[in-house]
Amino acid sequence: MSARDKPVQGACLCGSVAFHIKGPMRDVIACHCVECRRQSGHYWAATSVAERDLEMVRQEGLRWYNASESVTRGFCELCGSTLFYVPDGEARVVVSAGALKPGTGLRLTKHVFVAEQGDYYSIGDHLPVFEGFSGAEHA
Repeated sequence: MSARDKPVQGACLCGSVAFHIKGPMRDVIACHCVECRRQSGHYWAATSVAERDLEMVRQEGLRWYNASESVTRGFCELCGSTLFYVPDGEARVVVSAGALKPGTGLRLTKHVFVAEQGDYYSIGDHLPVFEGFSGAEHA
């Protein structure tokens, strides 16, 4: 059974938020936008999954923040882990790749919003880069 054929487990740092992903996941995209950098402390690497395929196991520490008119972000209030990004009106959840236990079979495929990247790092992995979402699927 490959990693994509079985549920993938994920959790925050302290474990008070834990979840399973039961369906297919998009490969990882690195988002360099100001909001993702401020929320996570660096650029945010994330996968995406259908809402119906995300099953919460524990959610005692889970809190939601309306980051903008079109996005809600989920995080653990106890340890501060950035976990989810939910675009309004879409039946999908963007999930932090760092919160997933190894064995996902995912890979980083591109960088988006590089026009907003921090001035303290450079992107040197030779993956495709996009100034925004134009030409790239949503992060």
